Amino acid sequence: MKISARVFVLDLLSTVRRGSVPVRALVEGGALFGLSENNVRVSLQKLCAHERVARDAPGRYRLSGRSSVLTEQLRRWRRLEEQHRKWRGAWVAVHQPKQGSGPPRRRRERALILLGFRELDTGVFLRPDNLRGGVPALRARVVALAGADQPSTLVYGVSEFDPVTDRRARELWEVKALERGYRRLRDELARSRARLPQIGSEAAMVETFALGGQAIRCLIMDPLLPDAILDPTGRRELLEATRAYDELGRWTWAPFLERHGVSHRRAVQGWRATPGTVPGATMG
Repeated sequence: MKISARVFVLDLLSTVRRGSVPVRALVEGGALFGLSENNVRVSLQKLCAHERVARDAPGRYRLSGRSSVLTEQLRRWRRLEEQHRKWRGAWVAVHQPKQGSGPPRRRRERALILLGFRELDTGVFLRPDNLRGGVPALRARVVALAGADQPSTLVYGVSEFDPVTDRRARELWEVKALERGYRRLRDELARSRARLPQIGSEAAMVETFALGGQAIRCLIMDPLLPDAILDPTGRRELLEATRAYDELGRWTWAPFLERHGVSHRRAVQGWRATPGTVPGATMG
């Protein structure tokens, strides 16, 4: 899996809950993915200019405060199965006017995708009302992630649809593709776990970083559909496999982080879902 310098920098910084990462660690880590020192440093400068990364001390960097809302959203993957409740057939809708363009609008639409919404009709996005906290909690998350104000982004509950619209709503998500994705990644994680003891430490760092990131991105982007729409077995199996694989990744990266004086709890802190590749990851 090819990773850009921008993605790598954001990824690695996002694994550290507290403290910062020295530029020499970013450069050395980037080299494992074939990234030149100049490429990494230029990406750092651009990210700082866009206020996505901040200089914590001379030669050390961390994610900016602007990134904190999204970072916390992405770290929710570990508690995925705690985030939903029994579905009673109601929906949450978002009216997203089509006027406007540029980053603000794209940021709002990506935030809706990240929260599991899909477009039912022009400007109307929908998801099942099965997340804990209901409409108020989702409204707060839409506003926080998208930087949206309530007059331009209306979030509301829908108790029921007519049968035709209800069927259309239930078919907004590609359920078969989701199920195939769960199985594919679960199997890839299992094959990687069996292979890692036979490869070198640097190759293991690259593989756990890249493959673990793919699995976590899949979980982060999961719409958390209710059982009436999607069988949750595959998602739960992937979540269990990813938790175990992430612990392996932590162990694999621990010596590197310790050598560079990066605070961690015996390894990489873990979600590795790159803001540059996640729809809705606005870190922006």
